[in-house]
This record gives sequence, structure tokens and C-alpha cells, in this order.
Amino acid sequence: MTCSNLPGNKSAKPCCTPASERTGEHIVAQSSVASQVPAEILGRMVPLAGGSFLMGTDYTDAFSADGEGPVREVTLAPFLMDRYPVTNDLFQQFIDATGYRTEAEVFGWSFVFWAHIPPSRFSTLVEDTVAAAPWWCKVPGACWKAPEGPGSNFDGRSNYPVVHISWNDAQAYCKWSGQRLPTEAEWEYAARGGLVQKLYPWGDKLRPDGEHRCNIWQGEFPREDTGDDGYRGTCPVDAFPPNGFDLYSMTGNTWEWCADWFDNEYHRTARRDNPTGPPAGAAKVMKGGSFLCHKSYCNRYRVAARSSNTPDSSSSNIGFRCCR
Repeated sequence: MTCSNLPGNKSAKPCCTPASERTGEHIVAQSSVASQVPAEILGRMVPLAGGSFLMGTDYTDAFSADGEGPVREVTLAPFLMDRYPVTNDLFQQFIDATGYRTEAEVFGWSFVFWAHIPPSRFSTLVEDTVAAAPWWCKVPGACWKAPEGPGSNFDGRSNYPVVHISWNDAQAYCKWSGQRLPTEAEWEYAARGGLVQKLYPWGDKLRPDGEHRCNIWQGEFPREDTGDDGYRGTCPVDAFPPNGFDLYSMTGNTWEWCADWFDNEYHRTARRDNPTGPPAGAAKVMKGGSFLCHKSYCNRYRVAARSSNTPDSSSSNIGFRCCR
């Protein structure tokens, strides 16, 4: 595949993360519940006071089908949040302790962004592409420890967010670490960093004083990422300044799973006290956007923006962080 084969289709959500539509069942039973949170993990967590905040947005350029609005006052109990997304080195500790196999490993493949596959190996590594978004390539053997497929590894990227993680994988990690996934409300409260109804964790301007504050796409999506922010792909979890709550990488870099089932009408009638999402659904909420987000296509790197994917889906731009 070459750049000329990549259309700029603006109608589909697979630009964010493609659904895997895998078959079969993955038994998530390889890890045990921690008796206490490991000291290293607890030391990476930030205590948040909770209380009331304004969740959602009435932003005119929001995706109406995503159900970001209306703006509503939500109240949360105090909680702890990971200062960073879960990194490759921390996930390695989980694997070493439990022998867990991620769903990408069990099913034998995951989605990789086309530009991160060596051109000389494209025909041998790629089994198929997503019809509506051919920049997403089905690569047998791609997983958390081989992010670009067989022959790749995360050497030099130990402090990068772990990727190719399904919601089910994140749940298994939480069982081991004694944590849990944040609710969507907790995630958004944390991402706002104490600011009220701002587009980003630092304010309303994407690049205040011309300074990059997150890892997203620059250039013409999906053909060319100029890397003006310093990266073409994921970056270290502490590459950009933290928000007002001392939390890093809350926008861009990788999508982050939330505990909630996704429903684009739920917030219109949802309870306002510690909301936990609908009781059931087909897909889980994801927040934060990724290195692939761009204003011309998917500006879901805003704090109120939301997306979703099926719990067994994985790709090279999906990770997670935990709370407690």
C-alpha cells in the first residue's frame, strides 16, 4: 500500500480505533486480585478531592452522534488516579507476575497504523485492511510486546504507554494491581485538572504561545504526519507538561479505556451523583484521543470528547490508566 491508496474519508469512526470483531471467547482468568496495591503503583497515583464539576460540552464542533452533551453538573466522591497511563515496563511486570496473555496474543493479531509498518515488509506483514479506513492494517502477531508486528519490540520505549490493550486486558491488569478503570465522569474530571468547561486540560487554545501540549497528528491525515510536536506515533508518558492535577498525557498519545458502557443518549437522563454509565451495552467508552487525532478528521482530543469500541478490540493507539 502507498499513500495514494489512502482516501481521506471523513465519515467513519475507525480513524479513532477500528473494532476487531473477533470471534470466540477469551477467558480472563490468568491473574489474581492483589491483596494490596504494589508500592510502585500506589506511588504513581494522585489523590483527587472529587466534588462537583461541569461535565460534557455544548461545543459547536463536537460530534453530535457521540453524545458529549448536554453540559451537566456531576458530583464525585474522592478517588485516586494514575499520574500516567500504564507504561510498557509496568505492563511487563504484570505479565511477568501472572503469565497473562493479552487478547491480541490469544486471537493472533491486532490493528497497526499503516505508516508504522516498514514499506519493505508491508506485503508480508499485513493480512487485510479496514475497508472504511485502509490506514488500519490487520497484522498477525502484532501485540503489546510487538507493537508494529513480528520483528518489532518496545526497546527504548519502556516509558511509553502500552498499546494493543483491549478493555478485557485492562480489567485483568486492574485485578492484579488492586485498582480499577475510571468511570467516564472520573476520567473527565481528572482530565480537566480543575479548569471549568475548557476544551483542553490547559485551556481553550490547542497551542498556547505556539507550544505543543499533547501528541496528536500534524499534517495531512492519513498520508503525512510532519511530527511537529516531536513524535510520529506514541511518545513517553511524561513528554508534555501535566495538567492542574499533576496528571500527564490526558489528551492525545493513546486512547484510554473507561469502565462505562457507551450510550450516546445516556447523559441526557443519567444520574448526577457518581454516574457509572448504562447497565449494559455493546461497546465501552474511550477518552482522550490519540496521536492520530487531527482537527480535519477526528478532533476527539478535547476533554469532553468521547468514543467507544468493543471490549475485545485492540490497536496501536489504545492504552489505559487506572484509578482506585
